[in-house]
Amino acid sequence: MLATATTFTIEGVRGREILVEVDVRSGLPAFNVVGLADTAVREARERVRAALLNSGLEFPLKRVTANLAPAYLRKTGAAFDLALAVALLAASGQLPPGALDGVAVCGELSLSGEIRPIRGAIAIAQGARERGYARLVVPVQDAPDAALVGGVEVIGVPSLQRLVALLTGRWTPEPAQPRALRPQPRADGPDLADVRGQPDAKRALEIAAAGGHSLLMVGPPGAGKTMLARRLPGLLPPPTFEEAVEIRNIHSVAGLTRLPDPGERPFRAPHHTVSAAGLVGGGSRPTPGEITLAHHGVLFLDELAEFARPTLEALRQPLEDGHVVVTRGQRTITFPARALLVAASNPCPCGSAGGVCRCGPVARRRYEQRLSGPLVDRIDLVCELAPPAPLALVDEAREESSAAVRERVLAARERQAARLRGTGLAVNAALDGPLTRHHVRLAAGAVRSLLDGHGRLGLSGRGHDRVLRIARTIADLEGSELVQAHHVDEALGYRLPPALSEAG
Repeated sequence: MLATATTFTIEGVRGREILVEVDVRSGLPAFNVVGLADTAVREARERVRAALLNSGLEFPLKRVTANLAPAYLRKTGAAFDLALAVALLAASGQLPPGALDGVAVCGELSLSGEIRPIRGAIAIAQGARERGYARLVVPVQDAPDAALVGGVEVIGVPSLQRLVALLTGRWTPEPAQPRALRPQPRADGPDLADVRGQPDAKRALEIAAAGGHSLLMVGPPGAGKTMLARRLPGLLPPPTFEEAVEIRNIHSVAGLTRLPDPGERPFRAPHHTVSAAGLVGGGSRPTPGEITLAHHGVLFLDELAEFARPTLEALRQPLEDGHVVVTRGQRTITFPARALLVAASNPCPCGSAGGVCRCGPVARRRYEQRLSGPLVDRIDLVCELAPPAPLALVDEAREESSAAVRERVLAARERQAARLRGTGLAVNAALDGPLTRHHVRLAAGAVRSLLDGHGRLGLSGRGHDRVLRIARTIADLEGSELVQAHHVDEALGYRLPPALSEAG
């Protein structure tokens, strides 16, 4: 007898439909799983056998063949256990005909028959909704996340026994309720008021937060680069409901044990030894990289010049396009990568500690060349930090708080949202060339300032557009409809220093 159950696997950050076909026939007892299954899937034979018997169900002593379709797609993980079990029950006559119609199931089985949590419940629910399934059965722990998607009835089931009772009509549970997501700013996060001095860097941080612009801070050790970067999430508006769901989905797919709070934007700070695949995603089974885990949040690269050059070069396309495309085994997978990049670097190998550089010109040049010109040209804001003045360190005056700066950032983002309505974009940094020219209206004096900047800095076409977008953000912070000359002058001041722009 043949029966089919539907489940889902994770491809990138999306759910991919998998049909589990089980055929039970007379013959020597055997249980074979085909369809390009990995070791974890093949081991499901023993988990399913033990779960059925320990749940008081019958495991047929016949020839059992299970096929996971499509057969060309590699299947990994233990989330196919539940679909294999219910398809086997249906094929052996232990479930009534039609019990699996319109139902998708996904979960890992323990030997006792309990259903264990899985990765990517939100992506699976999205896939079930897109494929038109009326009901989705998932582990009870994952049901609140899956219910966030809407458009499909989500049932959380604790055990195989309960699932059989559900499919036979002996148990009618209430649909799972969505997890509460009420994004609001955190009041206990790092505060910008903790950073003494550095007004220029704080201003650059405010511009970066308001327009979603990437930022590079260059300064000696102890100047406050890391402190400033860690306070950037507190300046950003809380994620919208859709963004919070997307963030939670990405982190669930990646298998992270701690998922971000509803009002929290992700902050990722990988070590400089990270590989290119770890930074932008990849591997034999493509998984999200750090820039995807920082989607809708902040990616902080400390000691930027210490990262391997090929690793940093892998950032070029994601910074430009906002997504990562990975091709493996004739499959192309796209990961979202709209993260706000913040980087920090010392000015030279010794860091100019104490204001006295001990590096020779050759060492300094070699250090600068670790960052290629094309990569640095993709960074919007470059800010040079000096050691904080002693008076600033001992001054008892209260510095401006993150909450005060966030109010200005929120106002600037509201102006951008109103101006960009209908484009699918939310911040100035996401504008492409045509949209930049359409939405950035320059006053007459601003044009002259921009032309003067070309002469002084030798801006590329990309650099020209980035200056316009930064100037537009500065104008938004001031509530100005037109971009004035002083907005352009300030934007030009954050462009690349000549030494860095010539590097690489």
